[in-house]
Amino acid sequence: MTEASIDESSDLTSALYRNFDRDRWRELRASTPLTLSESDLATIQGLNEKLRMDEVAEIYLPLSRLLSLHVAANRLLARVRDTFLHEETSPVPYVIGLAGSVAVGKSTTARLLQALLSRWPEHPRVELVTTDGFLFPNAVLEARGLMKRKGFPESYDIRRLLRFVSDLKSGLTGLSVPVYSHVAYDIMPDTTQAIPHADIVIIEGLTVLQTGTTQGERAPRMFVSDFFDFSIYVDASLPAIKRWYIERFLALRAAIFTNPSSYFHRYASLSESEAVETATRIWREINEVNLRENIQPTRSRAHLVLQKGPSHAVERVFLRKR
Repeated sequence: MTEASIDESSDLTSALYRNFDRDRWRELRASTPLTLSESDLATIQGLNEKLRMDEVAEIYLPLSRLLSLHVAANRLLARVRDTFLHEETSPVPYVIGLAGSVAVGKSTTARLLQALLSRWPEHPRVELVTTDGFLFPNAVLEARGLMKRKGFPESYDIRRLLRFVSDLKSGLTGLSVPVYSHVAYDIMPDTTQAIPHADIVIIEGLTVLQTGTTQGERAPRMFVSDFFDFSIYVDASLPAIKRWYIERFLALRAAIFTNPSSYFHRYASLSESEAVETATRIWREINEVNLRENIQPTRSRAHLVLQKGPSHAVERVFLRKR
């Protein structure tokens, strides 16, 4: 079977990417066993996602195999370098960056990859870090007039995030990251997530592939993505993501928003039509702007793009040639 052609008007051009439909991609699973159960899958998928076992087998198992081969090659290269330098260094984690829009399913993808990769005997220790923990606290965002820019590049403590990934790739141990609460919609004070020494660390976030600067700031010398060994972008059409965002908002209205401690508790009493109107406005004024200006332009920087169709299922996979 030959590769399908890629739309030359897209940034996913045939000069950069190989383009696989599901049939061609699932062949690359080879004999990789499926060790995930339906109950495992239920704990992984997002609030309004219906992740099917056949998609795990056809899309994510081949991806876990590819990543495992990359990890093995990376370790071999490290041993070659040690031989050349006549020294022996401790292994450092293989770091995978995972980017994409709000509501596109990147958190589910990250959790699923963590579960699949940790089942490979060669690298059982897989940690997941979300960049939500590196958002500035609400008090800082409010003081800077950035509450409506939450999730935009300027709302993150990039220096702290850079220091973490730098320490991670330097082989330092005893690392920790801040913790973000989606109920409180804020950083949890005096709370951290310990990051033990790992074989693989997945770093998931909206703009982890972003390299631009924000107003009034000097161009950074380093980017978070400089420390990634492999990067993935979860993609879908804008109308599909908008619909998924509204559906998720409605689901949250009947779940987390009912918690009196929730930052968004005021939305729990909205009627369905009012909730749709509110979600549409938030999408249009904040999330769509961030997607167009900061997230989607980073897509072509990814090593691999998972392109979803209207049903949330991955329909095509784009893999960089180099």
